[in-house]
Amino acid sequence: MSIAFVYPGQGSQVIGMGKDLYNNFSAAQNVLDEICTSLRQDLKSLMFEGPIDELTLTENTQPAMLAASMMAQRVLEAELGKPIDILCKAVAGHSLGEYSALTAARGFSLEDAAILVKLRGNAMQKAIPVGTGAMAAIIGLEMLDLEDILEQRPNKEKIAQVANDNSPGQIVISGHTEAITWVIEKAKEKGAKRALLLPVSAPFHCELMQPAAYIMEQALSSIEINPCKVNIYANVTANIAENVQDIPPLLVKQITGRVRWVELIKNMVSSGIDTFVEIGTGKVLSGLIKRIAPETSVYNFGSKEDLEIVRKLWA
Repeated sequence: MSIAFVYPGQGSQVIGMGKDLYNNFSAAQNVLDEICTSLRQDLKSLMFEGPIDELTLTENTQPAMLAASMMAQRVLEAELGKPIDILCKAVAGHSLGEYSALTAARGFSLEDAAILVKLRGNAMQKAIPVGTGAMAAIIGLEMLDLEDILEQRPNKEKIAQVANDNSPGQIVISGHTEAITWVIEKAKEKGAKRALLLPVSAPFHCELMQPAAYIMEQALSSIEINPCKVNIYANVTANIAENVQDIPPLLVKQITGRVRWVELIKNMVSSGIDTFVEIGTGKVLSGLIKRIAPETSVYNFGSKEDLEIVRKLWA
């Protein structure tokens, strides 16, 4: 058995995230308390009690997702008495989740990661005026057909590009609202099963996020990054980030670039990974992986109840 850990991104947040772990494990308490102190924010109350509209603000969601994943990560390590390089062979995170993956692999300190994702969320939210950009999910259309539609858009000054290649038949696009709306209609005409706008506050993973990329480039230049304990696969290349110095530019490119999740998971499987554990809140990545690589085994760890199930993987 060869195991990889994966970490979810924005969209998996729910009221009560991490509460079960916090109430039952000191390792989870230590993580969340440290993040709250680092950010000087009562993130715990927001995660456990809401309100949901405040939790879903990008600048709050991103540190909350990091906290939930790292609480689970540290509980797993503490309860099994094994470090990450014994528990798994590789890690990857979807979009924001890449910061969780890097922190789990000990590339980032917990404090630095919390500060970075808070800044990232704020910068992405402010990169473009609300309403100017949009994202849409295109269901049931091949990538080549969708890329043809994107190339045919009448006004090339209006951005529309692939943001996330999530799973076979599920692609997310991002850009100017006008261009995204046009692509939705053309995708339906081309045979997409569904094409719909997503309830997001900004057009992530497209060129419109360039102002946020500049901010993160500066922030990452002042952060110490340690060699990762396990291999980490990068979103924008779908391959292992071989060197510490490669990580900052990959994270900067990720803000405006495509999340190559399908390719990334296939590359992990090709390297010998046959078991995935989604660490943190939700099961979004588990569903995607089951569609990308149905021959693999997929588990979740985000609660006390999950612990007895995943513990058997290392028995």
